[in-house]
Amino acid sequence: MHPNLMKQLEILGLYKNKKKIFTENHENCIGVKIYNEKLVKFNNKQYRSWNPYRSKLAAAILNGLTFQINPDSKILYLGAATGTTVSHISDIVKDGIIYSVENSAIAIKGLIQLSEKRNNIIPILEDANHPDRYGSIVSNVDLIYQDISQRNQAQIFISNVERYLKKNKIGILMVKARSIDVSLKPSKAYELVCKELEENGLKIKDKIDLSPYEKDHTAILVSI
Repeated sequence: MHPNLMKQLEILGLYKNKKKIFTENHENCIGVKIYNEKLVKFNNKQYRSWNPYRSKLAAAILNGLTFQINPDSKILYLGAATGTTVSHISDIVKDGIIYSVENSAIAIKGLIQLSEKRNNIIPILEDANHPDRYGSIVSNVDLIYQDISQRNQAQIFISNVERYLKKNKIGILMVKARSIDVSLKPSKAYELVCKELEENGLKIKDKIDLSPYEKDHTAILVSI
């Protein structure tokens, strides 16, 4: 077990049993699974297992990523897909909001289904390359989380941070090395991304490799 894990479990209100971590299920979804997660009862509360092979954020936490979000935090999630990770963040920010941006009309159907019972999820069908397009919906946020496998993923992240992230708050960028340049070693790809982030005024607070859960991926934690 990573030495930072217990601290992060306490910060986020997570439950750990053996090698698995769990989020407390949303009050409107007791007994409901979002994917194939396991439901367990602990201290008269229901928890959902958080699969690190299905969620890069879970993988990062298990590998030592430490960050602060509160139950009332506002989060901008870029590349939300069908909502696997969104659903676990929804468990954590019970009184907050998750602006969930996804550009696939097929994938966003899952987000819409999630939002029907989880009123802290706002699905947005839009391209994260154009942050101004959802400016009428999204307010300034406490955390920007991005999981978009595109060559320009750093620039997408930067433009959204500049537009929406509050001062002294954090962003988490999931970087897929092969999406940056297949000819580069992953370490070099991460170096290029970090350089671009720093050149645009972002401070690198931590880098966490996601193996063995995800190959050639790393989580980069930044602040402004």
